[in-house]
Amino acid sequence: MVHVLSSRVLLRPRDPQLSRDFYGDALGLAVYREFGTGPERGTVYFLGGGYLEVSGRSDEPPTETIRLWLQVADCEAAHEELVGHGVHVLRPPLREPWGLIEMWIADPDGHRIVLTEVPADHPLRYRP
Repeated sequence: MVHVLSSRVLLRPRDPQLSRDFYGDALGLAVYREFGTGPERGTVYFLGGGYLEVSGRSDEPPTETIRLWLQVADCEAAHEELVGHGVHVLRPPLREPWGLIEMWIADPDGHRIVLTEVPADHPLRYRP
């Protein structure tokens, strides 16, 4: 059995500074640590119960098979704030048939990110 002590998602953006601006400024993720120097230095952000590391550089397009899922307290408020930061909103907040409120955005490289709100009456929060 593998005993995992910590984990993080590694992201190799096309433009590291643009991605740092997106994740740090537009999304407002707090910095866990930074390493290296120069334009391709690494930044690791807190991502709820995990981490997101933006470091290095890639000329490859994003894969369609990976998504980031971020739970937020209020999807409508997040939508307003992100639109104010010029974030590309793929789909505004909608209540899904399974009861979650979800909105979709994309980072500067086109990686898809779902922001999810779990309403107070949803079974994930409430058990009769």
